[in-house]
Amino acid sequence: MEVGFRFWLEKDGKPVMGKGGYEILKAVDKFKSLSKASRELRMSYRFVWDYIRRMERILGEKVVESERGGAEGGKTELTTLGKELLKIYESFEKIFSSVLNCVEGMVERVENDRIIVRVEGNVFRAGDRVRVLKVMT
Repeated sequence: MEVGFRFWLEKDGKPVMGKGGYEILKAVDKFKSLSKASRELRMSYRFVWDYIRRMERILGEKVVESERGGAEGGKTELTTLGKELLKIYESFEKIFSSVLNCVEGMVERVENDRIIVRVEGNVFRAGDRVRVLKVMT
């Protein structure tokens, strides 16, 4: 059994962006195009456009800027706010993922700059990055 989670960003109690919105903004940032982003995500252009407009209405600011194009086509780029939303979402996703992957153990000994901890089960591989939270018991 696994534990899953969902979270979203809100403003004044109104949902701004969840995982789907994050994926939309990430694809727009990558492809610089709403149509390419919607094709990559297998979402309709209309859905992607409406999602972004809803975000902008709630936030009161633009999250994308579009330029109509001539022969080369237009482009759509994230605004500073759009890029900030990606960073915020990614930082919370890291936090929540690390909580879900936490393990418990007991410090056996401390040797200079090394801490030897016993954990049950084979949960680590060489090279794994870990973050230690000291819990007093």
